[in-house]
Amino acid sequence: MRVLITGICGFAGNAIARSLLAHREGLQIFGIDNLSRRGSETNLPALRALGCTVQVADLRDPAVLAQHGPVDWLIDAAANPSVLAGLSSESTSRELLDINLFSTVAMLEFCRTHSAVFTLLSTSRVYGIEALRAIPVELQGNAFRPVPGASSYAAGIPESFSSEPPLSLYGTSKFCAERLALEYGSAFGFPVWINRCGVLAGAGQFGKADQGIFSFWIHSWASKRPLRFLGFGGHGHQVRDCLHPVDLVPVLLKQAAAGSGGATSVPRVVNFSGGIDSARSLRELSDWCADRFGEQTVAQDAQERPFDLPWVVLDSALAQKTWDWSPSRSMVSILEEIAAHAQANPRWLDLCG
Repeated sequence: MRVLITGICGFAGNAIARSLLAHREGLQIFGIDNLSRRGSETNLPALRALGCTVQVADLRDPAVLAQHGPVDWLIDAAANPSVLAGLSSESTSRELLDINLFSTVAMLEFCRTHSAVFTLLSTSRVYGIEALRAIPVELQGNAFRPVPGASSYAAGIPESFSSEPPLSLYGTSKFCAERLALEYGSAFGFPVWINRCGVLAGAGQFGKADQGIFSFWIHSWASKRPLRFLGFGGHGHQVRDCLHPVDLVPVLLKQAAAGSGGATSVPRVVNFSGGIDSARSLRELSDWCADRFGEQTVAQDAQERPFDLPWVVLDSALAQKTWDWSPSRSMVSILEEIAAHAQANPRWLDLCG
């Protein structure tokens, strides 16, 4: 099978490419990446050494895919993944859409031409901000949790949850890419899979405060860099779930096989996350870091930002039912993997900016 991974040098694309090769013999993996994310260039030599054919190119150039040879399966892991993307001169709204939406059109045209399976790695940010804020939460220990009996989302956010805007420009770009992919698959008869992922995390992630928060927080703590709790009173009670991208690989292979076989009855849009078991607040993450690396003072800043949310945890019950899927890596094992990487690479945050 010939597999093309866009964004192959990013954290998710790199991890998935390596794991695919470890899980399945006979794969030919091709990749495209423009290396725009600082640090991603460090993954290029190792991927090529593993036998991946990686082209350094920008998908916003329509000639890139037009000149590419046929493949059986395209995995779209290329995106600007920041919820704040599109709001500054460093990342304009047009640039965000060019990357997250318009480049998807080129990928879908490519899949149409070659009858290739198309897999889109999407995000929890396609769910509506106002609807998420309307979930009643209370403080339990050092974390927000849904109020028992007052919400039907104690197990997490299902695929049927509202996607009514606002979502953020980033969330809307991904939601539009989802809809477009499903329309293309229906119109032209090629398989499309939309995998909405919880917060991806693991060693080697190029974490920032607005994306890759688990990696950013642990690396910052390990290297004694200043940190702050932002919003919600400045206490760090906001909660997210956590998923290692390698845990996606078994289900990705199942989807590719089902897609090429023409299966149409299974859901095309599915949540994948670590769920409630992996859900942690920044304060709880800080307590873990203090036990692992020693105490550190975290500044408090009550400033509110427009896209911040108190509690976002995805429910992967449909993934379990449809694909017999559940994450194999625990939250603690993911945190420990990042911590070991931070100790081995004390200047990692300098590398990835």
